[in-house]
Amino acid sequence: MTDKPMQNSTEKGVQGFTLVELLIAMAITLVVIGSLASTFISQRKTYNVQEQITEMQQTARAAMDMISREVKMAGYDPDFPRIFGTVSGIFGIPYSATQLAIRADLNEDGDTSDTHENITYTYDSTDKQIDRNTGGGAQAFAENIQSFTFQYYDIDGNTTTTDADIRQIEITITARTSKPDPDYGQNSGYRTYKLISYVTPPNLDL
Repeated sequence: MTDKPMQNSTEKGVQGFTLVELLIAMAITLVVIGSLASTFISQRKTYNVQEQITEMQQTARAAMDMISREVKMAGYDPDFPRIFGTVSGIFGIPYSATQLAIRADLNEDGDTSDTHENITYTYDSTDKQIDRNTGGGAQAFAENIQSFTFQYYDIDGNTTTTDADIRQIEITITARTSKPDPDYGQNSGYRTYKLISYVTPPNLDL
């Protein structure tokens, strides 16, 4: 009686991976994971940059909108006749190279010493912000501001430093991103956004 030969336990079809195959599979997996991680990091960075740019633009626009609205109140005085361009003897927009001052008799009591009747905007170059003071001390108004400048014009559109001749104000706000981008080669990595507005307070024409 002849014995049947023993079957080999490593018959074709049930063999496992060889060490070389495992190493190749691991290498391919690492390449795929690395590629996905690189794509995710790149997309995340792009998203963060866009988020900062949007925030920067919104900050500049909101600041400009409020400053412009308050500048338009300058010179309001219910008492007539009056000195041309003044409010109860105080000019609605007094000239200053370092601050933007706004004067208006909003509650019609004959002076500009009440809340929101004497508003001053200044630039804090150390903290990179615009400060607003309504009489109780300077308060941070807009942050991440690279520059805040203003220019005064007379009725003919010429620059002026005379209080009584001021009829229009050019306001320039340059905002910047809250964080620098090491891949942005300008301005120490900070992106900027400049906004310019020409405001003509209607009460200064009276």
